[in-house]
Amino acid sequence: MFWQQLHETDQQVTLFLNSLHCGFSDSVMIFFSKIPVWIPMYVLIAVFLFIRMDWKKALIALASIALTFLLCDQIANLFKDGIARLRPCHNDFMVSEGLRILEGTGGMYGFYSGHAANSFGFAVSSSMAFRNDRRLKYRGYMAWIFFWAAMVSISRIFVGKHYAGDVLVGAIMGTLLGLACGYLARLVIAKLPQRDR
Repeated sequence: MFWQQLHETDQQVTLFLNSLHCGFSDSVMIFFSKIPVWIPMYVLIAVFLFIRMDWKKALIALASIALTFLLCDQIANLFKDGIARLRPCHNDFMVSEGLRILEGTGGMYGFYSGHAANSFGFAVSSSMAFRNDRRLKYRGYMAWIFFWAAMVSISRIFVGKHYAGDVLVGAIMGTLLGLACGYLARLVIAKLPQRDR
């Protein structure tokens, strides 16, 4: 009973958020939802890690970010196949209630959102990576990267691919995995010889 009520509430919240749009918002949400457009940003961040830090520290930090991506993606796939909750765009009730689908429907299952997990995992692990450079605070970077993560996550509701609950759980999982990998990188860096730190 509780899970059914939670699911119905999630459906209503998703339909409400999905219906919020104006003339340009659809294009903005589709832009944030597409992974390939962000590849130059990832490359630029990797380059700046090597500019701002010793190459060993930068390599460890980059490995922690890559590990975060891998874990976020693969664990999300395990959840999707294991729980088998249909995406809203594959749910007849959601479509009949006016769900707006702005992209292709994708795979059948959507719990939890891999986009949300990956974006928040990247935001957390990359922010922690830059904090290994103690010369700067990187507040501007952190403000941007968490705004980006939030927009990528929210866009998945607006394009009709995920329920709000999928996105919320994905963001939490990404944050936790990003923290774990970020702290792991910090421990490895702390074990480097003093001259290499």
